[in-house]
Amino acid sequence: MKFLDQAKVFIRSGDGGAGAVSFRREKFIEYGGPDGGDGGRGGDVWAVAVEGLNTLIDFRYQQHFKAKKGGHGMGRNRFGAGGDDAVLMVPVGTQIYEEDQETLIADLTEPGQKVLLAEGGNGGWGNLRFKTSTNQAPARSNPGAPGEERWIWLRLKLIADAGLVGLPNAGKSTFLAAATAAHPKIADYPFTTLHPGLGVVDLGTSTRFVLADIPGLIEGAAEGAGLGHRFLGHVERCKVLLHLIDCTQDDPAGAYRTIRNELKAYDPELALRPEIVCLNKIDALTPELVKEQMKQLKKAYKGKPLLISGVSGEGVKTALYAIAEKLGFDHDREETPPPSDDPDAEEGWSPL
Repeated sequence: MKFLDQAKVFIRSGDGGAGAVSFRREKFIEYGGPDGGDGGRGGDVWAVAVEGLNTLIDFRYQQHFKAKKGGHGMGRNRFGAGGDDAVLMVPVGTQIYEEDQETLIADLTEPGQKVLLAEGGNGGWGNLRFKTSTNQAPARSNPGAPGEERWIWLRLKLIADAGLVGLPNAGKSTFLAAATAAHPKIADYPFTTLHPGLGVVDLGTSTRFVLADIPGLIEGAAEGAGLGHRFLGHVERCKVLLHLIDCTQDDPAGAYRTIRNELKAYDPELALRPEIVCLNKIDALTPELVKEQMKQLKKAYKGKPLLISGVSGEGVKTALYAIAEKLGFDHDREETPPPSDDPDAEEGWSPL
């Protein structure tokens, strides 16, 4: 299934049904009079956040959503039927904007959350409604009120506990594959990842969180360079940022500054999020060169970066536990007890 995080759709609520003009004319009925019923109400347009969806690809094939019109009123005081609603099923994390792409209508962040986008028109009154003491036989009725129509934008921002950020080819997809059961595309060229990916990290029964792989950002992403502006939108939902830096590049400090500057330019609040910095791909360099790259990185980052390798798995668990601590999980690290030197020590039971 293709990933699509933005879509423009047209919505229209149903028109109300017209009221009826009718009179009773039954034989042997002494008192006749108006008996025209009201028209039915037009259907509404709703948006509902549902679980199990992580893309807006369905809205590429259907861009128009129209609710049904209300039924017309009829004689014998019969009212028209209400029109059926139109429902847009969207992923959790979808934001709905007006056509100007700036006016936010709703932000659906919880499963089952529902919002009314367009209200159906009211049904018109039948002539029974217009009967008065001085007008016993009104011959008028109201047409139904028209529905609402407009274009709206749907914008999906993935909901993840932690997000992987970094320059293109920093090893984010490799880290996601090593840390979760996800299978992102991995290759030895930049911009391999063209859309965000999600994976679930399982560190025990009580420590699970969602990790998002954000496609590589470049300088000027906050101003719309490349696809960075749309990618940065997915970072807004993340509580913790894992910043990966390729230790094989010439200027790790410059790489760190580039990403930090783009985060600040897009949203200053992002720069305040908890951050874990990792020097990735240490398996490709000698320990001496890794130390030299750490010295270069400390020119921009004053903390102590973690040393990891998504290929060999070195340091991956340490980084995941660091994320869990930032997220507030109370857990114990899985540690293998050292072997006992006592030859008489009782061994664990084994079926063999």
